[in-house]
Amino acid sequence: MKYNLKWVISITFWTFFLSVAISFFAEAIILNTFVVSAFAILLFIISIGVFSDMIGVAITVASEKPFHAMASNKIPGARYAIKLTKNADVLASFCNDVIGDICGIVSGVAVASIIMQLGNVITNINRAILTIALTGFTAALTVGGKALGKRIAFNSSQFIVFKVAKCLDSISHRLKIDLIPNNNKKKKSSCKKKKER
Repeated sequence: MKYNLKWVISITFWTFFLSVAISFFAEAIILNTFVVSAFAILLFIISIGVFSDMIGVAITVASEKPFHAMASNKIPGARYAIKLTKNADVLASFCNDVIGDICGIVSGVAVASIIMQLGNVITNINRAILTIALTGFTAALTVGGKALGKRIAFNSSQFIVFKVAKCLDSISHRLKIDLIPNNNKKKKSSCKKKKER
């Protein structure tokens, strides 16, 4: 219960600050670029949300067993693949909820900025129709992309998790830090304390 409450508080805190920061920078960039570039940024934001959702689903679906065999053969990335599957609930929540929701918020900000730009360039344009069209376009791309991503994730969960794990393993070696800390030590120490009591 304490762990869940901690996770909820931290995830709420980080979602707020990340969404505010990313929205600010996205709007600042979009307002100072051409409409074509603004559309490219919008598509990039949507694609991040789609890929993040796909990774979250893949982590949830993937089986841990094949990665243990790979880890015994010392294949790079296998250790992180095990960590990803073991922490599936937290990581899937982060990918699907945090990143997904932030991308949704930021894409809304991007759409609003594009409408402002188009309204300034084309004076005779109906802003209400433009807003409906762009909002529908963004929603269709997001929902359609996530539906396709989920299908891919279910069919290729092991492959996706392993590719993500390899990337994390490579970053970990370069930065010389453990990106997903192992909580086994904490669990063991808490078990020992309970036994002593």
